[in-house]
Amino acid sequence: MVSVGLAVLAMAAALTAPARASGAPEAGIRAEPRGAAGRLGWSLTATGTDVRFRGLAAVSRSTAWVAGAKGTVLRTGNGGRGWRDVSPPGAAGLEFRDIEAFDGRRAVVLAIGEGEASRILRTTDGGTTWTESFRNTDPRAFYDCVTFFDGRNGLALSDPVDGKFRILSTADAGRTWRVLPSAGMPAALPGEAGFAASGQCLVSSGPRDVWLATGGGATARVLHSRDRGLNWTAAASTVPAGDPARGVFALAFRDRRHGIAVGGDYRTGLPSPRAGAVTSDGGRAWRQSTVPPPAYRSGAAWLPYGSAAALAVGPTGTDLTLDGGRTWRTVDTGSYDTVDCAPRGGCWASGEKGRVARLEAR
Repeated sequence: MVSVGLAVLAMAAALTAPARASGAPEAGIRAEPRGAAGRLGWSLTATGTDVRFRGLAAVSRSTAWVAGAKGTVLRTGNGGRGWRDVSPPGAAGLEFRDIEAFDGRRAVVLAIGEGEASRILRTTDGGTTWTESFRNTDPRAFYDCVTFFDGRNGLALSDPVDGKFRILSTADAGRTWRVLPSAGMPAALPGEAGFAASGQCLVSSGPRDVWLATGGGATARVLHSRDRGLNWTAAASTVPAGDPARGVFALAFRDRRHGIAVGGDYRTGLPSPRAGAVTSDGGRAWRQSTVPPPAYRSGAAWLPYGSAAALAVGPTGTDLTLDGGRTWRTVDTGSYDTVDCAPRGGCWASGEKGRVARLEAR
């Protein structure tokens, strides 16, 4: 087994070779570069459940958390060879859509929904016990995503309330939360909202920068804050919107300047042109991908080690870019909703029917 860093180089060498799609259960990103001894691909793991996992946190090659329907949370510490059900007691009626993990013991999970269905729970003992640290009491709010800048400071995003997106903030690793003032938040467009499709509608990079993605309005926008959510600026993306089912579904930033956006129309069978965009100035301006993903994509992640390689996933496949999001190439046809890569190596994807996979070179 070679490292993910070496596997990225192998994939780059294989870019000009035709991709091989397969319907086999462990079909994945199959890259066979000239002279290479191994292949890079998604290897499905046995989770023992058929729930849909839209929340995913990659800690390392060996450790990952997933969260999904019916209040389900799973954790692995052995690379997916076995998954432990660490679902919070009494959570079967909750819909988990995002999870942020600091290591194999500490994690924060977000449940979505109107009113009190939106909740945040946290664990510090690997999921043996959970504490509810936030329950939404405003029937107008609907929380979509959560992100952390570090081990203590984080934010959660709600759809607009009183005409502006609402932001929750924590400074104690999710123990307590408070609603931030809305004075620095631009007005939302009519019909504008976030998409709770992959836990990536709110993402951060570094100690203070955070971005949120929108859809549903006339324009799909990306909002950016440089001060942990107090003040925001808005920029139009090139991803089509104008419909409640269309917009930017996921963001990924490899640093404060370089980001990618993916999305489209999530309705089955409908086209999603211009489903990718890139920025090199921290989100002040977005450019359409020259060759975008060919269909709706709900999740995106940069591969580790500071490369220009990234993955985008959706119900119809996985796409790869080696040039920072300017051009994409479909490398797998398996269904995934979200993807995440740990900073020091280890990429995971998850989705419908209990699907969780790890990126491997073999």
